[in-house]
Amino acid sequence: MLPTALDKLSALLSRLPGVGDRSANRLAVFILSQDQEYAQGLGDTLQELHERVSFCQECHMLCEGTLCDVCRDPTRDQETVCVVQSVVDLMAFERTGAYNGLYHVMHGVLAPLKGIGPGHLKLDNLELRLDSLGAKEVILATNTDVEGEATALYLARRLERMDVETTRLATGLPMGGELEYIDQNTLTRALSGRQGLSLRSED
Repeated sequence: MLPTALDKLSALLSRLPGVGDRSANRLAVFILSQDQEYAQGLGDTLQELHERVSFCQECHMLCEGTLCDVCRDPTRDQETVCVVQSVVDLMAFERTGAYNGLYHVMHGVLAPLKGIGPGHLKLDNLELRLDSLGAKEVILATNTDVEGEATALYLARRLERMDVETTRLATGLPMGGELEYIDQNTLTRALSGRQGLSLRSED
């Protein structure tokens, strides 16, 4: 029912993560309802993405140039590297402000049933990079689903021969969560990873 050009735009938008057909139609109509300057700016920006944005040669974060802002920052902890699945995972860590080390973005996880093996991930320079940095700790920050756990195990075994401590993100109860609504696996992990409670007051 849509004009051909609008239908084509809607089809392209529907390929975005989390955007269904109806949402794509609404977005397409919204773009059409804006002035021509907006549409032109949107088109120019999309074109610039492929012309100016590339992967960091070190950590594979998206950047303009050869190195990303994190890898260029001399104040970052060079001895700690956090391995993440995606750029959005890296951004989530940065928003916390609690991590000051470096990253390594794999752009995926191992998924044999989907034909995704180690060669499909950006891991070729991982060991060489850790060695050149003199890294002392590698944090495996993959998701806690089956594929994320399998990838973390693969990386731990791969890095076993290196003189570096391999750690995994802690898992457990979310802040503000109620026990009766926590799933069994999360509760089991929280129990096995319990910590001592200090009652000493801090000065």
